[in-house]
Amino acid sequence: MEQAVLIRVQDFLIDPAQLWTGGSGYGQPLGLVDLDVCPQNVQLGVLPPFPLIGLGDPAHPVAPSLDAIVESAASAEALIRQITRVPRAAAVATQLLRNLEGLPTMRALQLESICYGLLQGSAEHAAWLAARSPLRHPAAPGRVVVERRDAELHVLLDRPTALNAIDRVLRDQLYEAFTVAALDPQVRSIKLRAAGPAFSIGGDLEEFGTTRDPATAHLIRSSTLPAVPLARRADILDVHVQGACVGAGLEMAAFASRVTATSNAWFQLPELAMGLIPGAGGCVSVPRRIGRQRAALMILSGRRVSAAPTNISSPIFPS
Repeated sequence: MEQAVLIRVQDFLIDPAQLWTGGSGYGQPLGLVDLDVCPQNVQLGVLPPFPLIGLGDPAHPVAPSLDAIVESAASAEALIRQITRVPRAAAVATQLLRNLEGLPTMRALQLESICYGLLQGSAEHAAWLAARSPLRHPAAPGRVVVERRDAELHVLLDRPTALNAIDRVLRDQLYEAFTVAALDPQVRSIKLRAAGPAFSIGGDLEEFGTTRDPATAHLIRSSTLPAVPLARRADILDVHVQGACVGAGLEMAAFASRVTATSNAWFQLPELAMGLIPGAGGCVSVPRRIGRQRAALMILSGRRVSAAPTNISSPIFPS
């Protein structure tokens, strides 16, 4: 049984004025900046190679330069627990998000894939693979139902018994469907929907680890990632979400020009706990939808975000 570890927020506090001045602390998994006491005129040095998270006043002049902002010690403690379990994946995630801002989409997707492949070969991901048990009765392969209605392309994820977990078959069929839309200017609208109670619970976990060579895995993603053709026609993508919208499902949905959701929909990026980052385009699509800092919080925390009316005042995916 895993022993409870005492988390003390003060152990991770960093003076932002001392960044990269030869001070200690650069072997730690993250740093916290207390914005409630930080001087208004402080000048940040080069950001450290680990997540640098603000605690307190989000209106502080330093806040936009940080990787994420939390407003309570309790939230900071939850992030510390998550990040200290997989510090390498957390470091790669935040460094990648910093460097993707302003890049053309296709170049950004390539960098995401390279970083994802890097982590596929990491000890943190290997430990996650070794700890999980395979399903005794794997679900049947998925399929994508594609229907052309005049200028509309209707794309349906149809693997409801597996909550639309995206396996290789479903991934390849999505790539083909979105490629049709990317190549045909007569397609004026893509309607992406899903059968059953969940939009998608993300990539099929039973297929994780089947390709252990990171370079090979990157080349496979380069030629089969649905986000590549999808991003070319994101301006005509319409997505409706019900129930779980997790991992790869969320990463595709975030590209859309219009997203609607049922009141029971919820969103999550759980990859960090697996020693990974979102690798289906989410490091590109989610920050460009909700901002880098909010995206970093979703990735680093792994927390669920609900579409329930109580969250409407701060929508994650405004239509």
